[in-house]
Amino acid sequence: MKIINPNAPDEYKYGTDYRKIHTEYLNPRMPKGRGKVKWSPFATIPEQHERLKQYKEDQNKIDKPQLSDHQLNELNDTLVFKMFHDPQIEVSYFEGGYIRKISGYIHKIDTHEQCLHLYEETGLIKIKLSEITEIK
Repeated sequence: MKIINPNAPDEYKYGTDYRKIHTEYLNPRMPKGRGKVKWSPFATIPEQHERLKQYKEDQNKIDKPQLSDHQLNELNDTLVFKMFHDPQIEVSYFEGGYIRKISGYIHKIDTHEQCLHLYEETGLIKIKLSEITEIK
C-alpha cells in the first residue's frame, strides 16, 4: 500500500478520507473550499429565511388542551387549597401554542377578570384561569 501521509502517526498514514484525519496532519497547502461563499446565493432573500424559520417554529405548536369538568374541579380545589394553606405554586398554562410553566406565590385571584395574580422572580404576573392546564 502507498503511504499517503508519511509524517502522520500510523493510524493516519494510509487514510485517504481527509475528514477522518486530524487537521494538524493534513497538508497545509490543500485548498479549503469556498466555505460560506457557496451558500451566499441563498441568503439574498432574507424574508424567505424568516418565513422558513417561522414555519419550523409553528411545527412545534400544539392546540389548546380541552379539560373535562372533573379536571377543572380538581384545578379549582387545588387552587383554593394552595391559596389558603401553601401560597407557593407551580402553574402550567397554555400560551401561544405552547405549554409554559411558572413558579411563584399567589397574590390574589381576580374573579371579575378571571385571572390569577402571581409573584415570581421578575414581578407580578397575570394568568387567565381559562389558560391554566395544571397546578402543583
